[in-house]
Amino acid sequence: MPPLSPSVMSHVSLGTNDFARAKAFYDAVLATLQIRCVMEHPGAAAYGREFPEFWVQQPFDGGPAQTANGVHFAFLAQSAEEVRAFHATALALGARDDGPPGPRPLYGPPYYGAYVRDLDGHKIEAMYWDESAA
Repeated sequence: MPPLSPSVMSHVSLGTNDFARAKAFYDAVLATLQIRCVMEHPGAAAYGREFPEFWVQQPFDGGPAQTANGVHFAFLAQSAEEVRAFHATALALGARDDGPPGPRPLYGPPYYGAYVRDLDGHKIEAMYWDESAA
């Protein structure tokens, strides 16, 4: 049996109602975290550092994409600077602020994050675990 992966997830997908606009948004925003589009199909793009972990796509059933209350996706940043760049780039491209960059002591002293709502209203986050703040 192969060794267990440190990750517990294969991938996550978010729906979009305007694929071209969402792809341009995620290409730019995720680049701030050293994440790139690693796979693309008509109406769907997958992002990761090495393999497809985060998908943006038109809903498979052809219905409208919708957001879910209480759901968000957090991307791992390599520094607080990346978190700030993620947030600034997202806002510059039309995202809505949902929590500016900064420490989140409720989640532990090392937690530094920022939240936005993407162009379809999905809540996304960039977070950095700063061991020097522990």
